[in-house]
Amino acid sequence: MAYDFSRRDVLKVSGATALGLALGARSKAQATKKPGDRLRFAIVGVGGKGWSNMEEAARHGDIVALCDVDAETRSKGMLAHPRAATFSDYRRMFDAMHKEFDVVVVSTPDHNHAPAAALAMRAGKHVYCEKPLTRTIFEARRLAQLARDHKVMTQMGNQGTANDNLRRAVAAIRSGVYGKAKDVHCWTDRAAGWWPQGVGRPEPKPVPPHVDWDVWLGPAPERPYAEGYHPFAWRGRWDFGSGSLGDIGCHCMNLPFMALDLRDPLAVQAKTSGNNKETFPVWSVVTYEFGPRGDRPALNLTWYDGGQKPPPDLAPGIAYDGNGCLIVLEKATLYFPGEYGGGTKIVGGGELADVPYDRSPGHFTELVLAAQGGKAPRGHVPDYSGPLTETVLLGNLAVWADGRRVEWDARRLKTKGTDEFEPLIRPVYRKGWEL
Repeated sequence: MAYDFSRRDVLKVSGATALGLALGARSKAQATKKPGDRLRFAIVGVGGKGWSNMEEAARHGDIVALCDVDAETRSKGMLAHPRAATFSDYRRMFDAMHKEFDVVVVSTPDHNHAPAAALAMRAGKHVYCEKPLTRTIFEARRLAQLARDHKVMTQMGNQGTANDNLRRAVAAIRSGVYGKAKDVHCWTDRAAGWWPQGVGRPEPKPVPPHVDWDVWLGPAPERPYAEGYHPFAWRGRWDFGSGSLGDIGCHCMNLPFMALDLRDPLAVQAKTSGNNKETFPVWSVVTYEFGPRGDRPALNLTWYDGGQKPPPDLAPGIAYDGNGCLIVLEKATLYFPGEYGGGTKIVGGGELADVPYDRSPGHFTELVLAAQGGKAPRGHVPDYSGPLTETVLLGNLAVWADGRRVEWDARRLKTKGTDEFEPLIRPVYRKGWEL
């Protein structure tokens, strides 16, 4: 069935839930799917990465609903998928037609990831959510629990997880051929040239008529519209994004996280250019401390952003790429240029060990097959993407602390000895957007 709801029509739907999420009240509508069954997708966030995610979904099924706060972007989506219903508010989309789709693809700014994904999971929908999975650590833990409770398949948009070179390198490291890991270094050249950081709040401006600013804010604290939030530069702002760590950390830290099981750091500490509490610093260097886990000894992972890089003597003869990862092991140092874990180079020469590994049918395809009754994706939130996101985002507590060492109790999701970081761990949501 095709829909063509105007905003006025949608506002009339399900009045009892239109004022808030009322998550527990929605009925599940998850039908059992079999291999080869055609899936129905709802797309939340159509612009930017949302567009390519929408195109990927269209290759695997039917786009039945489009949601975006920007009417101009939404109109472009309508031209591509004229039979899809359109919405500016994902809450209204669920109110109106949650029984009409199987999978929800979330590609909004970070602060709306968790509320949109939680709605989908509670309604029994499978979820593909862009990285970082969430803006805060608590939200990542909560989505993992919801996926378990509601028995839905999930995938974080972290394409390197399916990369053959990444998986082969992970298998080689796990095999022990290079000995025990001693140290890890990951970096990015962002945010410079991508979005502003180290700046203040912009001057208020009138809301463009094609933008639903209240919905764009979603769960975030209320503030006036200004240039520099929509459609992209929000990423460097504490209330909306997760900085360079959230943007590229989920990519560059993916390979060492998978190879070395880097869950539940014990502590984090950062040096930065200075935190004005409005935007992330221009640059940061963050050290994660990990205790021993299984047969992996204790080690540190150091993260560099804003153009900072590891010491050059760690990899003689290597010119570090703008994004990358370096893993120092007992018998070799492995360099991975770029953010997806491809193109392994062994410092000093040599070829990556030829070991068996599990090949992927394709990153998005993994979720599709899972939604059709297959095995969970490698990046399933409860098993992998949730813990990866927690590790990555913990570094932002150190960035906020700007020099102080922050000890972490992963089981309780608490910093030791202080409640200062609670708003960063468990955000307070605007009324009507509670998780």
